[in-house]
Amino acid sequence: MPTKEELMKMTPGELTDIGICPTCFNRECGGAVYGDNKDKMLYEDEDIECFFVGAPRAEGHLCISTMQHYHDMSEAPDRINEKIVRFAKQFMIIIKEVYGCERVYMCTMCDGPNNHYHIQLIPRYTFEKRGSTNFVKQRNAYVHDAEKFNLVRKAIQTYATDV
Repeated sequence: MPTKEELMKMTPGELTDIGICPTCFNRECGGAVYGDNKDKMLYEDEDIECFFVGAPRAEGHLCISTMQHYHDMSEAPDRINEKIVRFAKQFMIIIKEVYGCERVYMCTMCDGPNNHYHIQLIPRYTFEKRGSTNFVKQRNAYVHDAEKFNLVRKAIQTYATDV
């Protein structure tokens, strides 16, 4: 087994291939794999964290991830899956309102021997073609828009206190 220092130099795919969840490893090592995403964090509690994706496929692309490690939806307790779906629905409403997109697609792809269960919400805008190619659009650099970020964060935090 590689040392911790060697592991910190590996890509997420390489970690997954040797049976290490890159998401859990990232948390344990202070952002060593994906970097610190606190500037993108919209909501977190004991079950889930919700944040804008660091390399989004579209403006407003976000992720909902479980705090505890599950390989996929089939392993997570129903209460966690239900919570993720409720938050995803609310985020879809918020993203369409704040970003003005036409649709928000939801997907999960927890692939590999030890990946971490998460879902992604990917906006589609009116100028983009409909269809599954939106799941594999080119990734771009995250651009922080303080106004939109604060609107989304405030709306989801209001929702979380009301449920």
